Amino acid sequence: QVRFVESGGGLVHPGGSLRLSCTASGDIFDNYNMGWFRRAPEKQRERVVLWTTTGYTKYSDFVKGRFTISRDFAKNTVYLQMNNLQPEDTAVYYCNTLESNTWGQGTQVTVSL
Repeated sequence: QVRFVESGGGLVHPGGSLRLSCTASGDIFDNYNMGWFRRAPEKQRERVVLWTTTGYTKYSDFVKGRFTISRDFAKNTVYLQMNNLQPEDTAVYYCNTLESNTWGQGTQVTVSL
């Protein structure tokens, strides 16, 4: 069973950047349709971006032009580059397959002055 470990979160000022990492184990991430998701305090989890094994990628409107995914197949890792972060981006970020309901620990991103 594939598992994911997220890392790279932290505290940044508005306008700052972070790069999150999602490293897969147990299988190759490229075998799955996947996404980055986030859960802000007192809100439901929402999808940030999804990508499929066929190469389709879709960013949610609230991150378009600011967030970008990239992949390192040798490291079995997917990255989420986040630029121009805003306080409303504060959340725990997760990566997962589009089908799974089992979630990892995620990584906390806090955007604050």
